[in-house]
Amino acid sequence: MKTAPSYKALCKKFQKSPQEIKDYFVHFPKLISLRIYEVTLAYLFLRTEMAQNRTLYCGVVKIHHAHAEVAQSALNSQHLTRDGFLELYQNVFDEALPSAISDKLQRSEKTRDKVIHGKSVPDPEMREAIFHVLDYAEHMNMHLQSKAGFKPFGDLRGFKGRKVSLDKGTTRWLLKGIGFGIR
Repeated sequence: MKTAPSYKALCKKFQKSPQEIKDYFVHFPKLISLRIYEVTLAYLFLRTEMAQNRTLYCGVVKIHHAHAEVAQSALNSQHLTRDGFLELYQNVFDEALPSAISDKLQRSEKTRDKVIHGKSVPDPEMREAIFHVLDYAEHMNMHLQSKAGFKPFGDLRGFKGRKVSLDKGTTRWLLKGIGFGIR
């Protein structure tokens, strides 16, 4: 049985999602209503990659007390691959992303690649990929909220707290040590 056998199942999955997921994927309802699954999947991956950058940024700023401006600059210049994200995640959070979470996205990445590279992909496969991306977002939020106190697929206001950040020079050395490509 397919995870997301119909358009209605995707709408129901989204409606049952936590409010921060609905707010983060604000254009999902309009895109899915058009039933152009390629565009919907591309949008979800765009926002997911943004959330992965937010995950690393919040991790280095909150856990390692990195200077926010330097951390943001490092992430903006970092070429982040799928494996690169997982490696940096492990370095930042001192543990690998649980496979129960990463597997949800990996299933969808293969479909995303076919879509983005212009291959023919059946609608049920795209609907299943969309379902798994939404599931990944929910699980990442739950995991990181319990591990580090923030939700990358949500509002990040106040995520850092009042802790004092490292100076810019020390932050650069910290980020190099974690594995960021800092010049």
